[in-house]
Amino acid sequence: MLDELLREIKAMMGIYDSDADQVYGLLAEFPDPGALLHAAEAVREEGYSHFDTHSPFPIHGMDDAMGLGNSKVGYFTFLGGVTGLATATLLQWWTAAVDYPLNISGKPFFAVEPSVPIMFELTVLFAAFGAVGGMLALNGLPRPYNPLFYSERFEGASDDRFFLHIAASDDQFDAEETARMLRSIGALHIELVQDDGVADA
Repeated sequence: MLDELLREIKAMMGIYDSDADQVYGLLAEFPDPGALLHAAEAVREEGYSHFDTHSPFPIHGMDDAMGLGNSKVGYFTFLGGVTGLATATLLQWWTAAVDYPLNISGKPFFAVEPSVPIMFELTVLFAAFGAVGGMLALNGLPRPYNPLFYSERFEGASDDRFFLHIAASDDQFDAEETARMLRSIGALHIELVQDDGVADA
């Protein structure tokens, strides 16, 4: 149960586990952005959930085609902002009213008004930390190694080629059936990606 939950959390971050045979998944190349978009829709309609697309530029509509929904980075940003506000308020209160109180013309030891600049600055700072940290966590970064790097064809993903990867960790994954399905939706070339290399599928 816990293993399944961890596998799904990692899959949300784009980190897919290999199966017992050290198979990482299938990498299919498509001829153009439109074909990749339609392939992503077809793969999702087939019930696959552990898959990703790779292209040299963003493709409009790909998030919807993959069923990704809205980004969750905003939650991390909000949590960081609330943490910053709470930290600043506590800091101002502690230093002015508890740790080193000074009686200046009978003014209160702690007041919100003069504390607003610090509260604002720490809210913005911690929100920025939350946004960057959330983005890195949800993208599974930093990640210097990926079995897809064994594919020489995959080097073109940053230049002029369009790929769809279906992970072996997907419950529906079957190397032969999945390869057949990818051919039926227009894949030009399919490779079986393993932890130690690739082979044509």
